Amino acid sequence: MATSKFQKGPDLKRFMDKRLKVLLNGNRRLIGVLRGYDAFLNVVLEETENESQEYLGQIVVRGNSIVQFEALERVQA
Repeated sequence: MATSKFQKGPDLKRFMDKRLKVLLNGNRRLIGVLRGYDAFLNVVLEETENESQEYLGQIVVRGNSIVQFEALERVQA
């Protein structure tokens, strides 16, 4: 049985400790610093704000609700 890249989980190491904009289902947006993630793309964000610029602090976002990531800082390839 061949293993796919997906089975190993997402490779978000280069985005760690970087400020990200996260687009969620329902057209919701969060901006925060990536502090952790797992194989299911559940992520931990700190210093998080929503699109209304309300401060949310540290949050966990379930991977199945994430549509897109956008780096707001330079990320090395």
